[in-house]
Amino acid sequence: MKKLWNKYSYAITLIILSCSLAIILSFQQHSKDADQYLKVKISEGDSLWNISNQFSNQHSLSNEEFVTWTKKHNEIEGEEIFPGEEIIIPVSIKAASSTTELASALGN
Repeated sequence: MKKLWNKYSYAITLIILSCSLAIILSFQQHSKDADQYLKVKISEGDSLWNISNQFSNQHSLSNEEFVTWTKKHNEIEGEEIFPGEEIIIPVSIKAASSTTELASALGN
């Protein structure tokens, strides 16, 4: 065992550091998505296609691209989403807040 460590210690250390870095970066990327994009709560009868249509003026994706992006970033398998779930959608928080501000300004 000692001979093995002496011979391959650099390679073993490099592999361990690489794996650790990959895990850390994976978690950081996931949290960046959550901070950058709008989070919506699913209601009864919602579908990803309906949500895409509802926010169509706030994103530049086709419905298919929107659904694919949402499924990938929320780790959704299949077509079902459930009431009460919160999902991240490809709508910038900044775009959503500026649209809300404009809509409320028109109401005054």
